[in-house]
Amino acid sequence: MSQGQPRRPSDQQQAAGGEHGAVRYGDVFPAVSGGLAEKPVAPQDAATMQSAESLVFGFGQTIRGGPGATMQSAATTNERMGVVGHDQATDATAVQGVTVSETRVPGGRLVTEFVAGQAVGQYLAPDDATAGGAAGAGGVAAAGVVDNTKVTIGEALEATALAAGDEPVERSDAAAIQAAEARATGLHANVPGGLAAQAQSAAAANEWAARDEDKTTIGDVLANATAKLVADKTVESADALRVAGAENRNKGDATARPGGVAASMAAAAKLNRDEAVWEQ
Repeated sequence: MSQGQPRRPSDQQQAAGGEHGAVRYGDVFPAVSGGLAEKPVAPQDAATMQSAESLVFGFGQTIRGGPGATMQSAATTNERMGVVGHDQATDATAVQGVTVSETRVPGGRLVTEFVAGQAVGQYLAPDDATAGGAAGAGGVAAAGVVDNTKVTIGEALEATALAAGDEPVERSDAAAIQAAEARATGLHANVPGGLAAQAQSAAAANEWAARDEDKTTIGDVLANATAKLVADKTVESADALRVAGAENRNKGDATARPGGVAASMAAAAKLNRDEAVWEQ
């Protein structure tokens, strides 16, 4: 081993869980929970995320300020401290993977990045986005959309179905869906058999379900959301704020679900707002 090369952690150190001072997933991604939050960020996790970003965005480099760059910085620190090895991956990511998903929306793509099944970043990337224009984790790319078509509430809900589709429906999700449907239709009451009614029924049933596989997921409710809405409209800032308020009020920790309804609505509103500024 050459002088200055980060030392590989001993088996005893690894068994101890990464030792004091290690940069863990919970330190750099506050929304991450469970066992992953306590895991030190490992170099191979970062490398995999950077590769996934390059494949999706086509930039051939890390998205500035995105999860890949954040993970690389943390992993480098951990490697220098000797708490992870250069070729090491976190056990959770080795099993569940590091992935990037995307769905088309008018004028661009909604991209969500996951580590071990947990969302760590979300973007709205215009079709002509470049590496320098892409937003950081949880952000939105800069303006540059020339198509006059705007993202609708139905399309934002469909994006949620892809980004958080495997998550069981909770009461906070149902509240956000109800608010989104009300903003889309202009109706104050639930549409019989509509998205809000389905989401509320699913959330109530999920609380009694003994097994996760028996629970109704967000994807089950929001797949083809546009076709299920009796009316639709483009997402505006007021719509996103109303949905975010409904989701936060009904969640124990008062935080929005990463990749959830409020996050997708906020991203859509930002893209629509940036597009309007560009057109002027």
